[in-house]
Amino acid sequence: MLSQPFRRILPLLFLLAAVSLSFNRTASSAASSAVAPSDSSNVVQLRIDGEIEPILAKYIVRGIDQAAAAHASLILITMNTPGGLDSSMREIIQAILSSPVPVVTYVSPTGSRAASAGFFILLSADVAAMSPGTDTGAASPVFIFAGQTVQVDDTMHKKVVNDATAYLRSYVTKRGRNAELAETAVTEAKAFSDKEALDGKLIDLIAVSPEDLLAKLDGREITRLNGTKVQIALSHPVVTQEEMTAREKFLSRIVQPDVFFILLILGVLGLYVEFTHPGMFAPGVIGGIALVLALYAMHLLPVNTAGLLLIAVALILFGLEAQYPTHGVLGVGGIVAMVGGAIFLIDSPFTGMGVRLATALAVVIPFGIIVIILARLVLRSRKWKVSTGVEELVGEIGEVTEPVGEAGTFGMVFVHGELWRAATSDGQPIPKGARVRVAKVKGLTLEVKQSGAQQSVSS
Repeated sequence: MLSQPFRRILPLLFLLAAVSLSFNRTASSAASSAVAPSDSSNVVQLRIDGEIEPILAKYIVRGIDQAAAAHASLILITMNTPGGLDSSMREIIQAILSSPVPVVTYVSPTGSRAASAGFFILLSADVAAMSPGTDTGAASPVFIFAGQTVQVDDTMHKKVVNDATAYLRSYVTKRGRNAELAETAVTEAKAFSDKEALDGKLIDLIAVSPEDLLAKLDGREITRLNGTKVQIALSHPVVTQEEMTAREKFLSRIVQPDVFFILLILGVLGLYVEFTHPGMFAPGVIGGIALVLALYAMHLLPVNTAGLLLIAVALILFGLEAQYPTHGVLGVGGIVAMVGGAIFLIDSPFTGMGVRLATALAVVIPFGIIVIILARLVLRSRKWKVSTGVEELVGEIGEVTEPVGEAGTFGMVFVHGELWRAATSDGQPIPKGARVRVAKVKGLTLEVKQSGAQQSVSS
């Protein structure tokens, strides 16, 4: 028979056994669930949708780095872009070329395009694909002034074109693509449909959907940039869409050239109103925030110093227009200078991305009118007579109630409804009942002169 102490601990032993068994089953289940996805392949999907700018470039670079850290099987970048900044394009291409994870660029959905800078990015990936009904190319360097394409010096044009084609060849040939045909997109501004790009060996695949693309990539052997061959295994692909963070979405708006210019002008106007009309607070707060955001965007964008100088010249001309009667000549000159500054503000001749003429005119003309009006009001207010405090008494007419200046004594005058101690400014005595004009205020004493005015005293 069992001893009494053993009987007491027996239920406890059964309880511990049951807990241990339950834990083992849970651990086994968790292990099996952790092992289950081992046959699946993780595909990280990024999106280029809209103009290529610095925040979008940072988002793509961040996504590529995170995919590499997570040991993803593939990075899929879907594209629909008209182009963008040259510096941002090169940042994205550099991240793609150095990625340890194979990268696929895919122009999608139907009706999308990968033009200008997008063409360069499309051809930089390990695998380039397009949806039916999409196009790419048209990557010639453009020079924009006032929203219109302009001709430039032949030497400058050749310099930019040669730089672009050399950069394109540097990686297109290593990807095994048709470098000669790719160069025509730069030198002749050629564009290609999905079928033309495939037939010309610019891209590798045409796929109707991301799912179709991943199915076609499964088992495909590719050659990386360093010459190594890799087979893509996507038997059970699990697609993880990496979206922009809330911060990146917000910043991607303020680095748009039009928004940057509006923030810059709004900041200058807000601070100007606050300095000329102190105590309003709201213009200063709004202007300060707008100017800080504009300075942040300026740090990311390729800002041209000439554009900033033209805007500064415009502000000076607006101030002179308010001070001198030039019949609008300086004001018009200020508007022209600020519009020119807006056009030159973003320096990216490779893509032509910059402030649009319509935006510049819509912002500059109201801004110029407001600044001129406010400046004229400020300058005019400096000539107004002071209407508050004791200074307002200067020039007022009063009546002597006690003789002023007799035997060098002070008298009393009634002015502006009040009795004031008074002294003569010229030393001549003034009798009681005489009219006087206030010449100066010294503390609580008025210096007065006898006046011939017959008007009644203010009461």
